[in-house]
Amino acid sequence: MSSRADSPPRLRIITHRPPDEDPDNNDDDEEEDNETSGSSSGGASKHENRGGSVRDSPPRLKWVQEWNRAFLLVCAAGLAVDPLFFYALSISGTCMCLFIDGWFALTVTALRCMTDAMHVWNMCLRFKLAQQTASKADSRGGALRYFLSKKGFFFDLFVILPIPQVVLWVVAPALIREGSTTTVMTVFLIMFLFQYLPKLYHAILLLRRMQNFSGYVFGTIWWGIALNLIAYFVASHAAGACWYLLGIQRAAKCLRTQCQAVKGCSGRTMACGPIYYGLSEIVTDPEKLNWGKNALARSTCIDSSDNFEYGAYKWTVPLVTNDSRLEKVFLHATTSKKQAMNLKMRNVEWWMRRRHLPQSFRQRKEYNTVT
Repeated sequence: MSSRADSPPRLRIITHRPPDEDPDNNDDDEEEDNETSGSSSGGASKHENRGGSVRDSPPRLKWVQEWNRAFLLVCAAGLAVDPLFFYALSISGTCMCLFIDGWFALTVTALRCMTDAMHVWNMCLRFKLAQQTASKADSRGGALRYFLSKKGFFFDLFVILPIPQVVLWVVAPALIREGSTTTVMTVFLIMFLFQYLPKLYHAILLLRRMQNFSGYVFGTIWWGIALNLIAYFVASHAAGACWYLLGIQRAAKCLRTQCQAVKGCSGRTMACGPIYYGLSEIVTDPEKLNWGKNALARSTCIDSSDNFEYGAYKWTVPLVTNDSRLEKVFLHATTSKKQAMNLKMRNVEWWMRRRHLPQSFRQRKEYNTVT
C-alpha cells in the first residue's frame, strides 16, 4: 500500500487529432472528391463534416464548381442550338420545291461545333480529375471508373456525336436528290429526338447533382429565376422548331398531292438543288420551272392555308416559303400578326352580315381592311 502511495502519479497524454486528419472525415472527403471529379457536376465550395460544421473546400474544388456552373450554361446553349437545324429546310416560293439553306446550315453547324468543343473540354477535365482524386496506387482505377460508368465517358460522348450534322449535310441532300421530300422531315425528327432527349437528361442530371452536392447551383435568387427562364425558353424553342418541321412536311405533302395530279410530275420535280447558297438560280431544269408556274398547286398549298387540311400547322404556311431567317426562328412575330389580322377580318365580316350591308360594300370594306 505504501509503495503505491509513494509512487508518482502517472501522466496520461491525450493527443487531439485535428479535423483534417480524422480518417473517417478523410474517407468522406475522398468519396465526395471522387463524386465531384468523376461526374461533370461535382464541384462544391463547402463540405459538411459529421458534427454539422461547415468548412471550406480546397481551391481546386472551388474552381471545379465554377466550371460546372459555366458548363451548365453551355449545356443550355447546346439544347437551344440543336432545334435550329430544322430551320435550314425551306420551300422555294417561286419554284415550290424543297431545299436546304446553305448559309444558315453553316452557321448552325459552327454553333454546334463550338458547344461540342466545350463538351470535349469537360470530358478531358473529368478524366484528369478522376486521376488526381484517386490514390497514387489506384490512379488508373479512378480513370477506369469514369470510363465504365453508365453516366460517364460513353454517355458524355454520345451527346456530342455529330448526328444532326450528318443528317443535314449527308442524309438530307441525298433524300432531296431522290425526290423523297417528305421523308427528309421524318428522318430529321427521329434523329433529333434520338440524341436530344438523352442530351436533355444529361443537363438535368448535371443540375440535380450540383443541387444535391452543395444545396444550390449559383447561390442567388436572380440566377434561379434566370435558370427557370432559360429552361422555359429552351422548351418553347424546341417545341416551335418541331412545329415548323411538321408544318413544312404538311406543305410538302400538299405539293406532292398536287404533283401526282399533273402528268409527268414526279418527286424530283419538287426538289430543288439540295443545298442553296443564293449565289445562282435555285432551279434551271425546265420541268421544275414549269412546275413553279402551276397556279392550282400554288393557290392550294402556298398562298392559302384554307384549301388544304393543315390542321394545327396552318400558321406555318407563311413561314415555309419565307426568306427571312429571323422570322422563321421567331415564329410568334409572324404568326401573331397573322392571327390578329384574321380575327379582325372575321369581326368585320360578322358585323356587316348582321347589318345586312350590300355585297359590293362588304367587298370594298374587306379590301380596305386588308390593305
